[in-house]
Amino acid sequence: MSGQGYEELKILNRKLDELLDRYNNLKAECTQLKDGNEAIKSQLQDRENRIRELEIKNERIKLAGALLGEGENATEAKKKITELVREIERCVALLNR
Repeated sequence: MSGQGYEELKILNRKLDELLDRYNNLKAECTQLKDGNEAIKSQLQDRENRIRELEIKNERIKLAGALLGEGENATEAKKKITELVREIERCVALLNR
């Protein structure tokens, strides 16, 4: 092999090594980003669950206040109770089938 061919081969090998290093670095970064993404998705799901829990708690507090006769919540409580009674009646009707 001639000297020039050998030098070209060395250059190509060096460039190949550099590309492999860059590929491995990018692959590791991609893995880290995917892991971070999963962690963020998990946090988001936890927060959405917490929001739902708080919304339910808020509704219960409003209902309790209405049952105690606190202002405009009384009307809302009556509507909610009517809604619940209807839902119970539907459930009973389904059970009787």
